[in-house]
Amino acid sequence: MSRKKQIIVPIVILAAGVVSFIGFQSLKKPPEEKAPVDNTPIVAVETISVEPMVLEVESYGLVKPKYETELVAQISGQVVELSDTFVRGGFIKKDQLLARIDPNDYEAALIDAQANMASARAALETERAQGKVAEREWERISHSSPTELSLRKPQLAQEIARVKAAQASVLRAKRNLERTEIRAPYDAMIESRNVGLGSFVAIGSPIGKVLGTSIAEVRLPVADKQLKFLIDQGKDSQVLLNGTYAGEKMQWSAHIARGEGVVDNQSRMSYLVAQVDDPYRLQASENSVTPLRFGSYVTADILGQRLDQAAIIPRHLVVNNAVAILDSELKLKYMPIEIVRQDGANVIVSNGLAEGDQLIISALDYPIEGMQLALPSDDAIESDLESVETQLAATIED
Repeated sequence: MSRKKQIIVPIVILAAGVVSFIGFQSLKKPPEEKAPVDNTPIVAVETISVEPMVLEVESYGLVKPKYETELVAQISGQVVELSDTFVRGGFIKKDQLLARIDPNDYEAALIDAQANMASARAALETERAQGKVAEREWERISHSSPTELSLRKPQLAQEIARVKAAQASVLRAKRNLERTEIRAPYDAMIESRNVGLGSFVAIGSPIGKVLGTSIAEVRLPVADKQLKFLIDQGKDSQVLLNGTYAGEKMQWSAHIARGEGVVDNQSRMSYLVAQVDDPYRLQASENSVTPLRFGSYVTADILGQRLDQAAIIPRHLVVNNAVAILDSELKLKYMPIEIVRQDGANVIVSNGLAEGDQLIISALDYPIEGMQLALPSDDAIESDLESVETQLAATIED
């Protein structure tokens, strides 16, 4: 009996364990099936815009007059008259009287020179008459030939020389009399005046300085490598000058008149000279036109070559003269491009890109041409926005 118990008890225990295991297994829930994970890289793109473009070269400079003249006295004397417009900042016309030096002594000198010339002419006529008399007397003598002295030719030449000297004295006296009037050499603006009414000036004394108002110039430094973006190295190119007037930003039109033809030995820059006609707008019919004042600092945009088709893209996206494009099948494609110019953080591309191309602007860990890519879905974007809004609301509540 005890032996049967020894056999039956282990069997019962084993059977109970099996039944318990089966029962527990039946109570266990089967594992939930997970949705397949999409590991396709998601990229951000930017649509390419291709359009005509005019290349520009930037520069800067100071506005200066093309002509400026230092007026000096060519005679000595006392200043007896000054024009009301002969003041700093005054505008004057060509040949306008600015100042007058006392002309009395020079008028007297002219009268004296004219008297000497009249006397010399009278002496010349007398000598000519005497020469004719001498010539007729020698015609009566047939056995010898007359000499030049006997015909009074040296005396005639001397009187002719005296007349010429008297004429020169008259011209000199007239010129000195004209120099008593200080007149404007061209349409100008007064920069400075160095004399006052009653001042005494000597030959070479400074009278003032005038600046021509017909043309203003701006010397524009340009790096040598930038000249290739201009037509004919900038000759006759249009220029947009940008500056301020009365605290407001203004723009003026100009053109490149010439290049200086040398490279500055300090800055290593080439210089182009832009000209502006009538900078103070003295000939303009509208009073609202803004003048371009001498001494103003301006920046310049020199208009250069025109590209029929061009696009601007960030420079850091270019690798080995190619950019990553998302094609119509959402696959990665490297498009070779032709870079015309680097412009700061961007590059200007003339060939290789078309209107509407999707430029990939996000980074890829292991890019392989032809790999499948994806764009962020609208649901994902909305989910990210809701998450950000929730975090922001929680931060505000805290």
